[in-house]
Amino acid sequence: MRIIYFSLDYTPHDHRFLSALAETEHQVFYLRLQRGPRQTEDRPLPAAVRQIRWAGGKRPFAWRDLPRLTLDLQRLIRQIKPDLIHAGPIQTCGLIATLTGFRPRLIMSWGFDLMEDCDRNAWWRWATRFVLRRASYFISDSQATRQRAVALGMDPARTVVFPWGVDLQHFAPSPVPRRASAGFTLFCNRAWEPRYGVDLLARAFVQAARQRPDLRLLLLSDGSQSRQIRQILEQGGVSERVTFAGQISQTRLPRFYHMADLYLSPSHVDGSSVSLLEAMACGLPCLVSDIPTNREWIEDGVNGWLFPDGDADALAAKILQAADDRRALRRLGQAARRTVEARADWKVGFQTLLDVYARMVKPYA
Repeated sequence: MRIIYFSLDYTPHDHRFLSALAETEHQVFYLRLQRGPRQTEDRPLPAAVRQIRWAGGKRPFAWRDLPRLTLDLQRLIRQIKPDLIHAGPIQTCGLIATLTGFRPRLIMSWGFDLMEDCDRNAWWRWATRFVLRRASYFISDSQATRQRAVALGMDPARTVVFPWGVDLQHFAPSPVPRRASAGFTLFCNRAWEPRYGVDLLARAFVQAARQRPDLRLLLLSDGSQSRQIRQILEQGGVSERVTFAGQISQTRLPRFYHMADLYLSPSHVDGSSVSLLEAMACGLPCLVSDIPTNREWIEDGVNGWLFPDGDADALAAKILQAADDRRALRRLGQAARRTVEARADWKVGFQTLLDVYARMVKPYA
């Protein structure tokens, strides 16, 4: 099978999908739509995947380029003669792929495209409906995004949900338990962008750290809110208790989960968060915002904790509660690991994707 995998930028998620596809018998062609000058994944493409040079990879995407990009993708389709196109997010890669008229076409939601972007304005809502109503199949990583897609016109019979999941061998509990005397470390690796709520976490940490001198915060990533987040922590007088580790590779990531006592995700909008699943796989107790996609994974008090989305006071109170209850931390961490073992094994999820591919091309064989 010849597959065009069409995505916005090159992210760790793309690397995961492409690495798995590279190990199959399929021929995989990678098409990157450039969003900005910087990409978030520094690992090279798998050797078996062929990256295609095209108009959409030369400069950041702009709506005025839509006709030109559609024509260039049509040219590539004639040249490559793919058996299917796998495209997402919906309103960019999905839209361009749909405008070519090529079928079969698998549309993949990235979470934010349905839970946030489609409500930007009438144009984004129209583009979302246009793509979904014409998709051969739709896949996403959560029931919440599937339900939104169906509400916007996707045929429910042609939808498949599977968590993008984790490598349960790479992300596993540390063989060395953390010492209680090492203080209490909070960890967050969400991007410093408004949708992920790291500014809210900064405000909550200021409150909690004033009451507990042993609290520490370990932050990865960066983003457009960098100045604001650092300012909140500095003005709150707690910046010396924060470690800013920047961007790190996936290879080193398990070590950072093992350094923490509690994982935090204050996201306001999400799909099934892979970083949440990685933390759970490492046996790290998790405290996350009470939004639909998080509730698909976290049951409050059973395998983690929830706090009301957008409420810094409630988040601070939950942090203090967690720091006071070491016994609950161990119990919740073990339950979190069992959850991902049962439901979020990447190898199982990837086989689901291959099954969808086979189902899609059968009518065209």
